[in-house]
Amino acid sequence: MNNPLDNAIKQLSEAADELGVKPSLLAKLKKPDKVLQKNIKIRLDNGKEKFFEAYRVQHNNWRGPYKGGIRFHQAADINEVKALALWMAIKTAVVNIPTGGGKGGVKVNPKKLSPSELERLSRAWVRAMYKNIGPKVDVPAPDVYTTPQIMAWMNDEYIKLTGEKNLGTFTGKPIKQGGSKGRDVATAQGGFYILQDIVKKYKFNKPKIVIQGFGNAGGAMAYLCYRAGYKVIAVSDSSGGVYNVRGLNIPKLAEYKNINKTVVGFKGTTKISNKDILELKTDILVPAALDNQIIKSNANKIKAKIIIELANGPTVSSADEILFKNNILVVPDVLANAGGVMVSYFEMLQNTKNKYWTRAEVLKKLKEKILKE
Repeated sequence: MNNPLDNAIKQLSEAADELGVKPSLLAKLKKPDKVLQKNIKIRLDNGKEKFFEAYRVQHNNWRGPYKGGIRFHQAADINEVKALALWMAIKTAVVNIPTGGGKGGVKVNPKKLSPSELERLSRAWVRAMYKNIGPKVDVPAPDVYTTPQIMAWMNDEYIKLTGEKNLGTFTGKPIKQGGSKGRDVATAQGGFYILQDIVKKYKFNKPKIVIQGFGNAGGAMAYLCYRAGYKVIAVSDSSGGVYNVRGLNIPKLAEYKNINKTVVGFKGTTKISNKDILELKTDILVPAALDNQIIKSNANKIKAKIIIELANGPTVSSADEILFKNNILVVPDVLANAGGVMVSYFEMLQNTKNKYWTRAEVLKKLKEKILKE
């Protein structure tokens, strides 16, 4: 199995070699500044207590406070979080915002917890980590299976513990609690602006799009592509995928998933696995799920002309080499999905000034910055 940390270090080393980075500097960039690993305990609704592994990795703060999401996922582990923190440090530098890189997580299947249990878990994470975070130190955000409501619980807990009545310690909050308009679609919207630029540059006429992942990022990307008149021929979620070469009605598919909790079984589609969806013939492939999806064993089977990495670390380094030889253009995650951290930074600015922008203003700033960078 591919270790995401090994992949991240290899990518960093290859980039450093290409850029002529000094070995002493590379050595510092490879190691996180601080690794926090805790066992947190919550009371379940049935009265029993349960422990969960919780993480926060602060990789680098040379450019500003550590910045990065917190994911709730059963596959989360310390190596994954270290890799994500490193990628975030690179990402914030790529898009030129004055923050560093960090990442957090809890090893948990959030689908098996009730809303009250999720709240207790969110607040327990803050109690374990609060002395090491803050608006000028480390600013967490949402990630896989964490929501604006979870950020609100976390921010509230931080304020209770510290007495600091600020809104800037967590981003991705609900609008009424200091969140930024546009943050809900920022990751997908940034990737979509890049996709639009590519469609124009390569003169695609109604390109075919395949999206692995139909969560916050993948679902929003699918809708933006559908609204633009592009043909989304396949999408998937954790249960599997659906495929129709003539294109999917994304709004109706979203309604179906909301009711059935999966895209599988949507009328007029063929079921396809998360593995096979990557190998469909298409113009543009958007991995928008988890890391380590395009690997050495399947890279030669990729038939897309362009890959836009909306997920973090979906392509391992050995697969990158094969894709390059096959003339497949890859827009890397450190640019393709940077819309989320950009708008998180915009949220930090708005919290500091207590002055909030319209959705149109946020998206205009996002488009200008992500295409410029």
